[in-house]
Amino acid sequence: MKQFKKISLLFMSLIMVLVIAGCGSKNKADILTTAKETKTINWGVKADTKLFGLMNIKTGKTQGFDIDIADAVTKKILGKDATANFVQVTSKTRIPLLKNGNIDAIIATMSISKDREKQVDFSNPYFAAGQSILVKKESSIKSVKDVNKDGMIVLGVKGSTSVINMKKYAPKAEVLELDDYAQALTALKSGQGDALTTDNGILYGMVKENPDFSVVGGTFTHEPYGIAIDKGQDKFKNQINKALAEMRADGTYEKLLNKWFGDIPGFSVKEASRQ
Repeated sequence: MKQFKKISLLFMSLIMVLVIAGCGSKNKADILTTAKETKTINWGVKADTKLFGLMNIKTGKTQGFDIDIADAVTKKILGKDATANFVQVTSKTRIPLLKNGNIDAIIATMSISKDREKQVDFSNPYFAAGQSILVKKESSIKSVKDVNKDGMIVLGVKGSTSVINMKKYAPKAEVLELDDYAQALTALKSGQGDALTTDNGILYGMVKENPDFSVVGGTFTHEPYGIAIDKGQDKFKNQINKALAEMRADGTYEKLLNKWFGDIPGFSVKEASRQ
């Protein structure tokens, strides 16, 4: 009888494990369904990145290209009365927040990479980005090759692919990692580094507010931005890709490019809209 009770308890425990596992799988597959029910998509966005996602102190709202893309995608998927809810993230926190279920998707100047694809899925690219460097106008640095020297200090942001790339393209330089782009730019202004590196789009935003600095050397990588979605959310990802395609077709995408980048020297809206 005791042996029978042990077997029964073991069997019941196994059933409970299977039930819990099944519930977990069901919940994981329900992001799109939940979004349709609540008419809301929760987006992880940056609030320190000019042109893409920057907090407006006067309104208390985050503004930028990423924000507008997320809002347009939300309305394409859920309807004009849907809500895009924005949660502030950094390069370091965005994937953990997605994995923990705090956000449904990430649109935060996030380059598509093989390493990241091991953790998350990506939409089709929505911005053709490439890495470059920012320096003071009087700097003798003209390209990434010029920082590949002993004693050079390049500033970057923790958790970004630009830090990894810089160690590859300029291995002799010291890379100093800061928590966000605001801190990195402040450090460059105060002379704590010789150059700041990240994607060209982000650097253009810095130049717009700081004309004493310039982006030099063009891009030395090809790292398009994508919207990150947790693994197992294929239906949600497909809807995002469909929305992006519709935005390119109906002119919404080009309109948003022109809104945020139309007055940036050297940036071609027409060329970017075709990529």
